[in-house]
Amino acid sequence: MARRRIEGSRVIVTGASSGIGRELALELGRRGAKLVLVARRESRLAEVAAEITRLGGRAECVVCDVTDPSARQAALDREIACYGGLDLLVNNAGIGAQGRFDEANPERLRKIFEVNYFALVEMTRMALPMLKQGNRPMIVNIGSILGHRGIPGASEYCASKFAVQGFSESLRAELFSDGVDVLVVSPGTTETEFFDVLIEKRGQAAWSGRRGVPAPVVARKIVRAICSGRHEIMPNWLGWLLCSLNRLSPRIADEVLARFG
Repeated sequence: MARRRIEGSRVIVTGASSGIGRELALELGRRGAKLVLVARRESRLAEVAAEITRLGGRAECVVCDVTDPSARQAALDREIACYGGLDLLVNNAGIGAQGRFDEANPERLRKIFEVNYFALVEMTRMALPMLKQGNRPMIVNIGSILGHRGIPGASEYCASKFAVQGFSESLRAELFSDGVDVLVVSPGTTETEFFDVLIEKRGQAAWSGRRGVPAPVVARKIVRAICSGRHEIMPNWLGWLLCSLNRLSPRIADEVLARFG
């Protein structure tokens, strides 16, 4: 994996209006990246861009839904028009839901996969020709600890993140000879508005009220991983502990999650 500098890097960040995406965009802008920010909420996106400008960075906004192919193309076109190429693609946009699988409408699964997986995959597909011409290019896919170990009440979300994990691992090997790196970020619970904007919420998950890692802390860890050329990071020790328990004894992990998860 190649080491890289953030200053001057040409970057697209999806889901940049809040949470990890927002804080990551600010951290990249603070370090001199040139960004195209993608999200649906225009006012929130404009606030992030203004803050990046105040910090001395550059940011353009594309207000769109990443599930729309024409919107994805608009983001790439803006990147070319403003900066002449692409070095770093951050696939961060995501949604979730809470509730038992046997009580859910099939549309819940499809909607989550459209945003969390298919939009990510197709954005990557469209960006690859530009990335292959970029300067030490990298794809950053925001996965989850739940892409390593599923939990009750979030089956569709977990499945989408498992899919992101598998796709990323395959892509990393495929793109090795092209010089395009792939980093997977697997956060645990993070202090964002994720649980406030679930597309469906049935019941109360025990883990939803727990204090998570602050989003700015996660963003700084991601940027360090980008610079050092890491393959994957888990910026949450509790999430790492859950994955370790699952590797050592899946049965005990099942029992713990069935009782407390």
